[in-house]
Amino acid sequence: MNYFFPFLFFTFFLLTFSACTYSIHQVHVSDFQLYTPFEEGRIIKASSEQFVVLGFAYDTNYVDRAYRKLLAKCPKNSITGITTQYSSSHGFFSWNNKILMQGLCHDD
Repeated sequence: MNYFFPFLFFTFFLLTFSACTYSIHQVHVSDFQLYTPFEEGRIIKASSEQFVVLGFAYDTNYVDRAYRKLLAKCPKNSITGITTQYSSSHGFFSWNNKILMQGLCHDD
């Protein structure tokens, strides 16, 4: 019976402090065209991730990859109102850095 309470405390401690978390770090917004109605464009999205283990990241161009995906979805590259969300999803000794880009594509 004396071993039950330390085991319970250790289990509670392990479950509480090894839980996964999620956070949004930054949100950036670019310019909007003032004279173009919102209805004339279409919303496009692109995302990418970077996996990090113990602080070691090998894929460092995930933001550029998301930007190239966004440009590929709008052939004439007339994109306004680009928003960029940078977030992280934390796990046990590792995390994923995520980027989500959205914009308004104008197919003039």
